[in-house]
Amino acid sequence: MPSSSPSPLLIENCRHVATFDDTGRELEHCDILVEGPRIVAIGPGLRQSRQLPPDIPCIDATGHLAIPGLVNTHHHLWQVLTRVMPSTQHFTLFNWLLTNYEVWKHMDPEAFRVGATLSLAELLLSGCTTASDMQYLYPQTQTVELIDEEIAAARDLGIRFHPTRASMSLGVDDGGLPPMVLVESPDRVLEDYERVLSKYHDPSDFSMLRIALAPCAPFNAREELFRETAVVARRHGVLLHTHLAETPDENDYCMEKFGCRPLEYVCRLGWEGPDVWFAHAVQLNADEIRRCAESGMGVAHCPSANARLGSGVAPIPAMLEAGVRVGLAVDGTSSNDCGSLLAEARVAFLLHRATWGVDSFDARDALRIATRGGAAILHNPKIGRLEVDCAADIVLIDENRLELAGGSSLDPLAALVFCGLQRPVDYTIVNGRIVVERGQLCRVSESTLVRRANEATARLVGRENP
Repeated sequence: MPSSSPSPLLIENCRHVATFDDTGRELEHCDILVEGPRIVAIGPGLRQSRQLPPDIPCIDATGHLAIPGLVNTHHHLWQVLTRVMPSTQHFTLFNWLLTNYEVWKHMDPEAFRVGATLSLAELLLSGCTTASDMQYLYPQTQTVELIDEEIAAARDLGIRFHPTRASMSLGVDDGGLPPMVLVESPDRVLEDYERVLSKYHDPSDFSMLRIALAPCAPFNAREELFRETAVVARRHGVLLHTHLAETPDENDYCMEKFGCRPLEYVCRLGWEGPDVWFAHAVQLNADEIRRCAESGMGVAHCPSANARLGSGVAPIPAMLEAGVRVGLAVDGTSSNDCGSLLAEARVAFLLHRATWGVDSFDARDALRIATRGGAAILHNPKIGRLEVDCAADIVLIDENRLELAGGSSLDPLAALVFCGLQRPVDYTIVNGRIVVERGQLCRVSESTLVRRANEATARLVGRENP
């Protein structure tokens, strides 16, 4: 997504700056100077020390906390159109999927576009500046160019995007889960890999668009597609992603079909190494955690979706202690029903303390996996930190808001997690461009987006419930 460089920008007089650099510095009363897509200076009095022109574009950040843009490592953007669907509110994963498939099979390009726009907008408003997505839904009645719709939505909104061209190639007639109308042939998938990679993938520093490849899961993608996807990805130097070890049902499925647990199954197919990351990993045991750490495989942690579907709590403190790379994720917005990555950090914080004890996971752990952890998952060292020569992905939050009162004067960074935000962040800046200003999206009309989303949901759900 080529574009001209933005103007210089001075973010002046931040009350606090949480850098999330290698030393974890937290600074007070600092400025941040941005030129083009990068941060060029952090420190006090930059207007004077760098002799900046008086008319330089400036954000007065007095009373604000600055943090790096958050990184969402797993999502299904279109699912926002079927959140809170009454027929799925009490289901675990497999029944939830089977019911949703019957609605999702009617998705068309307009629904994909508006769903992606709505989900990405929610992420931006919660301080997320980089989003990955797993787009595995390609109804046979529609064009193959559906990932293109969400790429266009990301471009329009100005969010940094790491989508995965995903797929389902194993349908119900052959022992998989999805209906056959949602199943693609491996040849079709492999051909589209080449199209999407050649058209969109940009591996350069400060890239706004990188592509990864992602057969959906062991219960809906064929063995040969897993093998061949690994070959294609490594030939192109891109990452590999799949769902794994989400539920006990998946464990049972893999034991029955393949004679082993899910992690062993995908490792046998070549999915082992630092270019691989898994969504969920709730059911990993101690030996499997050790294997992930030793092989460099990563995990996208989806605490709200796992809780919503009753899948369990992923053993994230044990993974972090073992050295597994862990990032935070919203997951599909109809298995989470909320698109806020900052809210996800709070849920992770609470779930792990409730499950493993109050010393197992603190507020900074939650924010670190939401920033540096996500950057490591996506192999993007330019994001997830506020540091000179890193991407100007910056979030500003006014500490003088009702929900932070009291806490922001004691520990403003921890207050984001302990207290939570009840309203959007104040500013979201991506690659040096302001895309959320004073809590409002800069590039789309929220009221128009809400109307389009509600209309798309009515069309989809109405087909199943006339």
